[in-house]
Amino acid sequence: MTVGAILGLLVSTAVLHRLGSRRAIMAALLLVAAAMAVMGLALILRSVPLLAADFLVIGLGLGTLDVLINVEAAAVERSAGRTLMPMMHGAWSAGAAAGSGIGAACAALGVTPAAQLLAEAALIAAAAFATAAGIPDGNHAPAAQPPPDRAAKLRQWLRGWLDWRLLLIGVVMLGVDFGEGSANSWLTLAVRDGHGQTAAVAALFFTAFAVGEALARIFGGPVVDRLGRVRTVRASTALGVIGVAAFIESGNLWIVLAGVLMWAAGVSMGFPLGMSAAAESGPDPAARVSVVASIGYFANLAGPPAVGLLAESAGLLHSLWLIAALFLAAFAAAGSLRPRPGSVPPK
Repeated sequence: MTVGAILGLLVSTAVLHRLGSRRAIMAALLLVAAAMAVMGLALILRSVPLLAADFLVIGLGLGTLDVLINVEAAAVERSAGRTLMPMMHGAWSAGAAAGSGIGAACAALGVTPAAQLLAEAALIAAAAFATAAGIPDGNHAPAAQPPPDRAAKLRQWLRGWLDWRLLLIGVVMLGVDFGEGSANSWLTLAVRDGHGQTAAVAALFFTAFAVGEALARIFGGPVVDRLGRVRTVRASTALGVIGVAAFIESGNLWIVLAGVLMWAAGVSMGFPLGMSAAAESGPDPAARVSVVASIGYFANLAGPPAVGLLAESAGLLHSLWLIAALFLAAFAAAGSLRPRPGSVPPK
């Protein structure tokens, strides 16, 4: 699925320029819905190859969609004149919690995964048609320029990887996404094995992390408008460092819980604010969002194995200091999120 998502990031700019926002977003949603329906059939047929292929296609759809909706969200944010991106990413966090809740409920009620996937595919397809009318049909291509050929598009995308400011935004994304991906994979195990708690308590700690991240994003917009992107990311990543340190070193369960909440705050703001900064950092926002999103996806992919590898020699709790180190890197690179001269950031 991650391989598919990275492929989606790579093709998203071309899809946006060719189809326009409305048709591209609708096509990506329908691709995900179709793949989920086929996945339901693959479970009925017990076909592992078909299941694996569907994960690749779902990743492709989601990776493409990730760039498309962030480009649109950045445009809405600029038009509104206030910070909206964290709240929109809070909707992602809420959706992840709702999706896991639906899965748990279906399991408890005896609904088969195949039936669940087929029903969800129908809902996603319906949502695609319902939301399409509200999406503008622009393609966000650079104005007053002839359409570039394929080689020119590739050169333009590669140029983004040589833009030092864009790469520094990527460092912010790397730090916070590494922290989020590692929490998704290791937090419950660290609470259970490192702090000697039951599996049920460990699951509650992860729930606290997910809720803390969602709430920080939903209510963080006014904080960003008051402090600005740079100070907000520095404050949140500093909280992240303190939280990870408290989680590792404290033997008091309430301090460990406070550390989890600060860890959640640390990962909450860097990704949405990095997306906003990337989208307004120069021409062709889709290509620029694609670059930083690729770095974020890489961190989510590489973070858990890196922590696991380090845990083999240092122990799981002590391996989490790597997260604190990358929070510090994000703190140091946060100046790259300043609005570009001549851009129109949220007021």
